[in-house]
Amino acid sequence: MNFKSLALGLAVASIATISVAKPVDYTIDPTHTATVFTWNHFGFSTPSANFSDIQGIISVDNAKPVNSAVNVTIPLSSLNTNVKALDDHLKNADFFDAEKYPNITFKSTKVQALGQNKYKITGDLTVKNVTKPVVLDAVLNKQGVHPMTKAESIGFNATTSFDRSAFGVGAYVPNVGDKITVNITTEASVSAKK
Repeated sequence: MNFKSLALGLAVASIATISVAKPVDYTIDPTHTATVFTWNHFGFSTPSANFSDIQGIISVDNAKPVNSAVNVTIPLSSLNTNVKALDDHLKNADFFDAEKYPNITFKSTKVQALGQNKYKITGDLTVKNVTKPVVLDAVLNKQGVHPMTKAESIGFNATTSFDRSAFGVGAYVPNVGDKITVNITTEASVSAKK
């Protein structure tokens, strides 16, 4: 085999390897992940609530971001406003009806790389068994080996907004604002191989 044939063979092999490369799955770290949402309260204030104990997978394909994906589950049991009476009210049938619908889910349908570590993530948000498309404006904070865990890790911030009434959570609109603004921060890491 001459040099040209060898070079061509190596090039083909490299392309084949790249083409079959799979996205890397990062498991969300619930201890470093939070979803904070805010709303308008009679025009006087902008209260907030936080979801924690968030579970999910962020699949990342650096070479082809379009192949990346996000799949997240948010337990309503983790909702916290720092006011127990309000927590209980938001979990009841007026709002989330957490006993009947214990989780909120988000599953991406499209990931677009916008450059400068910015991404647009379109997906299906399901609340109270109602599924609607929403768009997350995401920023990649960092990707690499975590200095404490030594695991390959990744971190994002993201924001979105939508009308809560579209998901059957429209109690007291318009006095209590319909528009919900959501801010998300997350760290995720590659699980150690067994």
